[in-house]
Amino acid sequence: MLYLVEHFYSIQGEGRYTGTPSLFFRFGGCNMKCEGFSCKEVASDGVEVLGCDTVYAVNKEHFSHNWVQINSSKELLNILEFYELPHAVDIVLTGGEPLIYANDEIFIEFLTKLHKRGHSITFETNGSLHVDFEKYPIYKKFIFALSVKLSNSNEPLNKRVRGDVIFNIASHAKDSFFKFSIDAESIDLGLEEEISNIIMHSPKTKVYCMPLGGSKKEVEANTEPLIEFCKSKGYNFSDRLHIRVWDQNKGV
Repeated sequence: MLYLVEHFYSIQGEGRYTGTPSLFFRFGGCNMKCEGFSCKEVASDGVEVLGCDTVYAVNKEHFSHNWVQINSSKELLNILEFYELPHAVDIVLTGGEPLIYANDEIFIEFLTKLHKRGHSITFETNGSLHVDFEKYPIYKKFIFALSVKLSNSNEPLNKRVRGDVIFNIASHAKDSFFKFSIDAESIDLGLEEEISNIIMHSPKTKVYCMPLGGSKKEVEANTEPLIEFCKSKGYNFSDRLHIRVWDQNKGV
């Protein structure tokens, strides 16, 4: 079953393509909870749910009223007609974790039709789910932002870091890059070694580090320490421009 949580036309706020006008599709569901990120969202029933900054796209139990079941690729393609878009505008598929639908027939058909229309497509993924590039060669046409989770997510190591998956994606995708969410407190807790152990699975893939936070205040608090960390290690600093500008991450 394929679920869409929201769609919006904005600019890419983070990573290699920051500032690029992009149409976002946020899909519902994820194979992780990332409660260590400590972002909170209050559900309509009053329950405060802990998780990542898009917990509303992860936790179906409390946010399913915002999840729309998709029954055909046409439903997704029709969304492009809602906006006044430049020709072949960039498409970003995010979540949650969009690759939980990697083998879904509707999803594959949607991707194939987008590619035929000339769109550049980027997956924002946690890099832990296998992609079958041989069975579905269409995935070789896409860009993968590998947001592999660090220990600050509170997810177990063997779940969040899958070296075989990382290598497979980086080896077959059109392009890929690492994108890590980092808070100031984690920088002095063995972070360098942790990142090194992840990127060793694809050492030529560029690394972007971005400040953790679901609000402008949180992002700004983590920015300066992270910049210094990036300077010392030679990593690329990535802002979270959408949060800094709009102080939110829904619909932007």
